[in-house]
Amino acid sequence: MKPVILVTRRLPDAVEERLRRDYDARLNPEDVLYSPDELIERAKDVDAILPCHTEKFSAEVIARLPARVRAIANFSVGYDHVDIQAAKARGLIVTNTPEVLSDATAELTIMLMLGAARRASEGERLVRTRAWKDWNPRFMLGTQVTGKRLGILGFGRIGQVVARRARGFDMEIHYHDVRKMAPEQEGGAIFHPTPEELMPHCDFLTLHCVSSPETLRLLNAERIALLPDGAIVINASRGAVVDDEALIAALKSGKLTAAGLDVYTNEPDIHPEYRELPNVFLMPHIASATKETRDAMGFRALDNLDAIFAGREPRDRVA
Repeated sequence: MKPVILVTRRLPDAVEERLRRDYDARLNPEDVLYSPDELIERAKDVDAILPCHTEKFSAEVIARLPARVRAIANFSVGYDHVDIQAAKARGLIVTNTPEVLSDATAELTIMLMLGAARRASEGERLVRTRAWKDWNPRFMLGTQVTGKRLGILGFGRIGQVVARRARGFDMEIHYHDVRKMAPEQEGGAIFHPTPEELMPHCDFLTLHCVSSPETLRLLNAERIALLPDGAIVINASRGAVVDDEALIAALKSGKLTAAGLDVYTNEPDIHPEYRELPNVFLMPHIASATKETRDAMGFRALDNLDAIFAGREPRDRVA
C-alpha cells in the first residue's frame, strides 16, 4: 500500500500529479486553511503531513497528532511554524526545502530594494489615480542604488545570492553572520563580527535570518540608531526579526528613508501603520512565488518523503 500523505494546501499541478502517482494523497483542492482541530482530525489515518508555513505545529498540536504520523515534510525553507523540540521529543521527522528558492528570494530582495529606493509604490499610485500632473526637476526624487554600501544580515545561501546580484549595481558588500565565511563564499564582501559593527556601513540593509528566539526583533531601535541617517531597510526573511514599532518610528522620523517589506509579524494581519506610510514598499510574502521555484519546492519536499518511506535519511532533515 502507498503511504498516506495529508497535503494541507493546494500545491502546483506538477507537484500534485507526482503526489497522486506515488502516494495516497489527501489533497486540499479548495485550498481551505485548516484550524488546528481540523488538521488533527484530517491527520487521523495518515503517515505524513506536507504543510506550508501557514500551518502552525505548536507543542500542543504535535502532542495531539495521531501516533501513525511519522513526518512533517514542509513546503518551505523556514520551519519556525513547527516546534522543533516538541517534534524531536515526539520522534517526528521534520524536513524543509532549502536552496531551491534562493534565486527567487534574491530577485525579490533586489526588487524591494529598488522599489523602496525609487518610491515605486508612490509613483504607481500617482499614475493609477491620475494624480500625476507634470514633470519638474524635484519631482519624485529617490535614492540611487548604484555604488552604495549594502549590508546583509544573514549571509547564508540567500544572502550570498543577493550579494552576487547587488554587485551588478557596483555595491560594496558588508555582512554579518554567526561565522566568517570562506573567501570563495564572501566574494570580496567585508565581514563584521556583530550586528552592531555592521550597521554603520549600511546605506541599504537586507535581512536574511531564520526566525528563532535568538533573532526575535533582531533589528530593534538600538540597532536602527546605528544605521546611517537615510538608510533603507529590506526584509524578505521573516517578520519576527524586525521590531515593528521601532521600524515604523524610524520611518516616520526620517531616520530611515524607506523600507521594502515582503514579510510581517502576524501576517496577513500586519501592523496597520505600515499601510499608511508612503515610504514603505509592501509585498504580500511572495519571495518564492515563481512557477519554477514553487515546483522545485514541492519536488524537494517529495524527495524528502521518498527518502523517509524508503528507509533513508532525508536530505533536508531539521528534526
